[in-house]
Amino acid sequence: MKLALIHNWWSLVLRGSIGVLLGIATFVWPQFTLAGLVTLFGIYAFIDGFISIAGAVRASREHVRWGALVVEGIIGIAAGIIAFFWPAITIISLVYIIGAWALITGIFEIAAAIRLRSHITGEWLLALAGIASIVFGLMLMFVPLAGAIVLAFWFGAYALVFGITLIALGVRLRALRHRPLAGPGVTTAHAH
Repeated sequence: MKLALIHNWWSLVLRGSIGVLLGIATFVWPQFTLAGLVTLFGIYAFIDGFISIAGAVRASREHVRWGALVVEGIIGIAAGIIAFFWPAITIISLVYIIGAWALITGIFEIAAAIRLRSHITGEWLLALAGIASIVFGLMLMFVPLAGAIVLAFWFGAYALVFGITLIALGVRLRALRHRPLAGPGVTTAHAH
């Protein structure tokens, strides 16, 4: 049995690296205006969406599950497009869009971690990334009137935690590329 994430370990490292860079940028330049924050989020969501789609295309070529990657990619690209083409969007609307994107992404990451649980160790890193996304999304949903600088710090903290955990998981998955998988779905003998 092949798992898409093991063969697409590079996409996790790339997504994580972008998240870490964006997280650092928000702490170095916390005075981002709303337009800067919208642009930053739009770039991140758009790139993240395309990387997910690229992982899905590769997974489909290898005949492994790819549906969740496509959904996550489409949501990311849509969120990025909304941020780019409606930059005058109010802060409240932007906060809810970012919050919904983070919640949906977190749910998909946790679901993927649960599926990986029986095949590898370290799946908790992906679950941790999912939890970080959900916490970030909930914080935005419950405190939508936070100022742009507070939102930038929240985004920065989220991007750092999410990015570091994805990089760590990607590195672990890279090491598993050529190992046979154990667990449910993998048989070692045929019954006669």
